[in-house]
Amino acid sequence: MALFIIALIVFIIADIIIRFAIKHFQEQKAKKQRAAVLEESLKLDFSSEAKTLKRAEVDNPKARILCVDDEPVILDSFRKILVLDGYSVDTVESGKEALSLIRKHHYDFVFTDLKMPEMDGVEVTKAVKHLRPDIDVVIITGYATVQSAVECMKYGAMDYVEKPFTEDELIDFVNRLLLKREEKIKKQLKPRVQITHFPDSIGLKTSEFAIPGGVFISENHCWLSMDPDGMVRVGIDDFAKKLIGKIDGIEFPNLGMKIDRGQTLFIIKQNNRTIPFKSPVGGKVVRNNKKLIEDLDILEITPYEENWICTIDADNLDEDLTTLKIGKSAVNFYQEEIDDCMKTIDNILEKDSKEILKEKGLYLGILENLKNSDWQKVVEKFFIK
Repeated sequence: MALFIIALIVFIIADIIIRFAIKHFQEQKAKKQRAAVLEESLKLDFSSEAKTLKRAEVDNPKARILCVDDEPVILDSFRKILVLDGYSVDTVESGKEALSLIRKHHYDFVFTDLKMPEMDGVEVTKAVKHLRPDIDVVIITGYATVQSAVECMKYGAMDYVEKPFTEDELIDFVNRLLLKREEKIKKQLKPRVQITHFPDSIGLKTSEFAIPGGVFISENHCWLSMDPDGMVRVGIDDFAKKLIGKIDGIEFPNLGMKIDRGQTLFIIKQNNRTIPFKSPVGGKVVRNNKKLIEDLDILEITPYEENWICTIDADNLDEDLTTLKIGKSAVNFYQEEIDDCMKTIDNILEKDSKEILKEKGLYLGILENLKNSDWQKVVEKFFIK
């Protein structure tokens, strides 16, 4: 038995060593290939696209970066360091060339020097965010101009990097930016709605809006489904959950209370703010969901299915259902609400909230970040109807 255990340990250690060696070999091979790409790219002529353009493209890059600086030595450093770490990098020496390239190519990042002749980093930042708001801009700055770099963030710059920098500092900085960008993209809501089936609706923590098949949706974003015993379950829908984000508490209705359609049924709490949700049907409250009372975090998985808030014994279900939407009409309603919400976020929010949001569009938990006056405007427009 002891020999078997020893042999097993030796096998495991050997397997770990082999895996590490293979991984190290693959990394070194990839680095050599990138170094060859880097060397070859310097011999190619890209002047037809931009006079000073130098390009180094690698297979399956972590991201595509355009760097603009009037100092060739800085561009050489960016290109060498980042290409070897797995990024595709284009470099140019003027802002005008950079803007020309972003019209023709897709980049994830534009790194721009702050102090440049003809077109400085502030102008480049404004132009890039106007032409391609999906591209993240990063400012290259010296110590003396850090304050100016911070000012650029008001115009949409993502961050800034100080020069001079070491190889490790730059790699660590750009890798962190990449994670930040990926998280932002993942968080951004796509204006698309889909009908799902209950078994597939687990994991609705996605960027798309979902409505389970057979579920009714009210105009103030409650959902309703019917139990086999004729009772109806009510909860908040995916639109409400995604806009609200983290829920800190629920004020459940009293059991046995008589509720009219349109009367406040339950209240969602977030920090010190509350959102009343109106009942989609009239009747008597017969159950509250004990699972939610014990653990609100299950709503982060899905607001549907077993995560209903309360159950109602409906009085006049046939009539009440005519005021609700299901199937295609629910999808159309969602799409109208999404479009309206995007316009609302862009038009009625005050300056302070817009600076917090930074990017246009809808985001998971967008209400969490709004100042009170803007929060109230959105809540009244979409949930208190």
